[in-house]
Amino acid sequence: MPRLDERLKAVARIIRCDIHMDVGSDHGHLLFALLKSGRVSRGIAIENKQRPYLNSRTTLADVNADVRFGEGLAAANPGEADSLSICGMGGRSIVRILSEYPDRVPSQVILQPNQRIHLVRRWGYENGFTIAGETWVGTDRIFEILHFVRQTTGDGDFVDPAYEGFDLETAFHFGPTHLRQRAPEFLNRLQEERQYFGQFPHRQPATEHRLRMIAQILGLDNH
Repeated sequence: MPRLDERLKAVARIIRCDIHMDVGSDHGHLLFALLKSGRVSRGIAIENKQRPYLNSRTTLADVNADVRFGEGLAAANPGEADSLSICGMGGRSIVRILSEYPDRVPSQVILQPNQRIHLVRRWGYENGFTIAGETWVGTDRIFEILHFVRQTTGDGDFVDPAYEGFDLETAFHFGPTHLRQRAPEFLNRLQEERQYFGQFPHRQPATEHRLRMIAQILGLDNH
C-alpha cells in the first residue's frame, strides 16, 4: 500500500464522504489511501499530464476509482462528487481550476496551495465558502491545508464569520483561524520570517508590505 507523506496524511484526515475527487492526482496515492481506509467509497482522479495519469491508473487499477485524463474540472460533471481536493499546485492555478467550472465544484473543498495562499482564501470568501479548518504541517518547509464548506452560491449575501474582526487582506495572507488562535508555533513562524527578511537592506514592495502586516500581528510598532 502506498504510504502518504505528512502533507497528504493531513489532507486525508479531513476527507470522509461517499465520492471524492482529486484533481492533479499525480501518483494516485491519496485516493488509494482514502479508498483502502474506507474514508470514501468511490474516487475520481483527474490528471492532465501523461506520466502522472498513467501512474494513477496503475495505482488505482484494483480499487473503486475512475481515472480521467483532462484539464481540471473540465473532466468532471456537475454534482458527481461530494468533496474535492487539489494539492501541490500554486494558488493561482488552484483558483483558475475552481473558477473555470464553478458548477462542478462540490460543497466540500480541501486545498493545499504551495504558494499565493491568499488568492485561495480570497476565492473562498468571494464564492460563498466558509473556512471550516486551517492547518499546516512541516518544519523546514511549511504546507498549509485549507478546508472550505459552501454556504451560498456566492451571490454576495454571505460573509464568512471566520473573518470577523480582522483586516481582510491580512487574514487572506495569514489565515483567520491562525490569527484568532495565535498559537505559539504560528507566532514563532512569523517572528522567524520577520527576522529572515529583515536582514536584507533592499526588499521588494510586496515583501515590505508583508513585513508590515507581520509587525501588526505581532504587536510591533515597526519592523
